Amino acid sequence: MTAEARPAGTKPTLKTIAELSGLAVPTVSRALNDAPDIGARTKELVRRIALEIGYVPNRAGVRLRTGRTQVIALIISTEHEIMNHTARMISSIAGGLKGTAFHLNVTPYFPDEDPMRAVRYVVENRLADAVILNQTQPRDPRVAYLRERGFPFATHGRTDWCESHPYFDFDNLVYGRIGTEKLIERGRREIAVLAPPLDQMYSQHIVAGAAEAAKAAGARHMVIEGATTNDHHEKIRAAVHAQVEARPKTDAIISSSASGAMAAVAALEAEGLVLGRDVDVCGKESLPILTLFRPEIVAVQEDVARAGAFLARAAMQAILEPDAPPLQGLDIPDT
Repeated sequence: MTAEARPAGTKPTLKTIAELSGLAVPTVSRALNDAPDIGARTKELVRRIALEIGYVPNRAGVRLRTGRTQVIALIISTEHEIMNHTARMISSIAGGLKGTAFHLNVTPYFPDEDPMRAVRYVVENRLADAVILNQTQPRDPRVAYLRERGFPFATHGRTDWCESHPYFDFDNLVYGRIGTEKLIERGRREIAVLAPPLDQMYSQHIVAGAAEAAKAAGARHMVIEGATTNDHHEKIRAAVHAQVEARPKTDAIISSSASGAMAAVAALEAEGLVLGRDVDVCGKESLPILTLFRPEIVAVQEDVARAGAFLARAAMQAILEPDAPPLQGLDIPDT
């Protein structure tokens, strides 16, 4: 029975897919729900037929039968700017869920809101089967809340409890170290770190890595005050201006984001400093843009597409196989 052969106005059902595939209805249902005991070829066949005939599950019925929403919620702050990797993260998580029974909902929260509010809203109203979080803190209250309730989740970033929960992280300790080493190789001795908020785990890792490399080389490192890479570019530029004014010997900046690096370059050039001669800048990026902006910038790549795809798998496993060891991944930047 093809889509054209069905009577007008009728919707394809699990029974329709079963008839076309030669499988039993329960097998079709389990394949669409990505059950671990169903083979990959069977899942591929069922999903292909479902797509060809335009099958859309009745979510109310699915929830009644399974207790699941078939939704994974990405809870993310709106303070991220367009130059960073938020859009790519959303796209890669959605791509990781493509062809599965799960869909992605993005739940934003604003900088002046308690991040716990969005998490509680999703969990207490059962709006998703799992959540994905980022900007993690060492003893993140959101993670503590989810662990206490046994609610499936995965984090982009580590916590003090990360050995027992799913996560994917970019090794920012290594980034801080190798970024600083690259600046030192260019003869820089007074290195300022433009960091994320210092209560976040990856910020602490970047600063620690920079400190380790600077100490080993007999150079100095310091954290720029008055702005973080989460701030608007004008605030970053003002903070870099204040840094150079207070410490005129500053000859390098390492930033945790591409947008922060670009704002730092703009501020330094406004001071009359020449990039690559008087000062150097290192930035982390998910798109190859920094060296197009200024060829002299030291750019380190972060694979956000890999992170998003991994987090999608980790969240699904947390839902479907709660007793399995949590999926955990670490992206270590190249030296």
